This record gives sequence, C-alpha cells and structure tokens, in this order.
Amino acid sequence: MCDASNFTISIVLGQRQDKIFRSIYYASKTLNDAQLNYTTTEKELLDVVFAFDKFKSYLVGTKVIVYTDHAVIKYLIEKKDAKPSLIRWVLLLQEFDLKIRDRKGTENQIADHLSRLEFPVKTDEPNLINDNFPDEQLLAIVASNVPWYADIVNYLTCGIIPFDLSTQQKKKFLFDIRRYFWDEPFLFKQCSDNILRRCVLEIEMNDILE
Repeated sequence: MCDASNFTISIVLGQRQDKIFRSIYYASKTLNDAQLNYTTTEKELLDVVFAFDKFKSYLVGTKVIVYTDHAVIKYLIEKKDAKPSLIRWVLLLQEFDLKIRDRKGTENQIADHLSRLEFPVKTDEPNLINDNFPDEQLLAIVASNVPWYADIVNYLTCGIIPFDLSTQQKKKFLFDIRRYFWDEPFLFKQCSDNILRRCVLEIEMNDILE
C-alpha cells in the first residue's frame, strides 16, 4: 500500500495469508525541499519507486500488487513519452512484475494515516528521501516514527491482526482492542473511568503535559 501527502510519503509492505492482508514493514519519510514542489502524481510515483527500491530483495521475481488512491500513476508508468526526469523511475519499476490497483483513501487507511502524520523535521540530520535512493537502513515496524497504536488502527480500519503474535498474544490483543474506537483521523480509548480519551503520539505527550 502506498500513499503520499504534501510533506511525507508512506508505504506498507505485506502479504495475503488465508485471504487476510498481514503487514510486514511500515515506512514513512519526509520529502526534501525539491520533492515538496513535485505534483501530486509525481509524489505518488516517488512513493511507489521508494517502496520498490527499499524492498527490492522481497519483491524482485514475485508478482506484486500496489494499492494506491492515485491510480493515474498506472498510466504514467506505461507512457513511452514520460518526462525525462521520470524515465529512470519508470525504468526501475520495469524490473518488477507489478500491477497498480486503485484503492480510495477510505480503503487505504494504513498508508494514508501514516502519510498524514506530522513529524518534527531536524534539518541537521540527513534522513530525508534522496531521489537517487542511496543505501540506508531499512525502516522496520519498530521504527520511531510509526505510531505505537498502528496495529490497533490497522485492525479497526482493515481487520488486520499483527502477523507476529502468539496465540495468547492474539487473544489479549482482541480482548484489549474492544476499548478502542476509530473516528478518523483520531483513535480513542475508553478508560477505566469510562471516559473516552484520544490516543496521542509519544512526541505529543510532553506538549500535553506542559
């Protein structure tokens, strides 16, 4: 699943098991100054290219379905007269057996939610996306910019259960999740005093407590 917002792009790598989509990795990155000027279509295409470049070892030689809420990129990839600046992206994607499928934002909520989150940008850290995609550490599910409640949102919006849970952990997950409620774009929890409270990111906690 891929989705791009004005400031970030996000991807969710997963596979279907028993007709259920199971997430494997999440990634969400901040666009640099040049990429902020891209058109919406170019940002969405950059998102797809970023996904295939980073997860190449998983995806090469397999049939891949890309779910995006901007299906026009399907035709952009197939165009033989693509803009010179996009040709190298198109060539990279041609290495893979991929199919683009339209999935509206309301049905693509995992990637869509990640791409809408705002993270503080540290200008002294070179952690922005580079068009040349140099080697960098793979962002796994435990990455700091993935919300602690991502698994809960995934289940409430798409019915996705974390793939790495034991039987006992799965039972506890399904028991605990009954107290959570999703009202886009926020997650709420019914606390022990029966009051609904909004779940927040760790980076928001200090601001709230001050």
